[in-house]
Amino acid sequence: MNVRTNMKRILEEVYKRAFQYEQKYGSCPQCVLGAVQDVFGTVDDKVFRAGYALAGGVGLTTDGTCGALAGGVMALSSKYGRTRENFAEGRHLKSLELAKELHDRFVQEYGSCICREVQMKMFGRSFDLWDLNDYEQFEREGAHRDKCPSVVGNVAKWVAEMLMREERDASC
Repeated sequence: MNVRTNMKRILEEVYKRAFQYEQKYGSCPQCVLGAVQDVFGTVDDKVFRAGYALAGGVGLTTDGTCGALAGGVMALSSKYGRTRENFAEGRHLKSLELAKELHDRFVQEYGSCICREVQMKMFGRSFDLWDLNDYEQFEREGAHRDKCPSVVGNVAKWVAEMLMREERDASC
């Protein structure tokens, strides 16, 4: 199998896993982290656990950053972020650059990084995920059938592309 075919297979696999995890289990940040963890092994279980409450724009408020994007940034930072050991050494630009790249790509695709604004683009409205009736409507309109899973899958795929590119560039 040539390199390009293998890369395509990896991207398809990480997208599929993230999409299916969001359909079955929810918690968009964990679904991105889980797919990246499965395929690349760069995310440990403590990071996976820490991502849970970032779902739905932080605690399902929809006011904050989309959880899928937050999970993607966590996955990149798991590999390239500053460690506690290097805490006093200042900024680690690689992690910040990759996070900005992912953010910019996300905003280009969805118009915003804010969960409720992404919902507006996808559904034509936003939902109060703490209101049972609104949450049920969110689900009826395809939240976990295809809408959020596609966002989660895209973020996981973009993170995978970035990880593979960085790995390739480091070996050159």
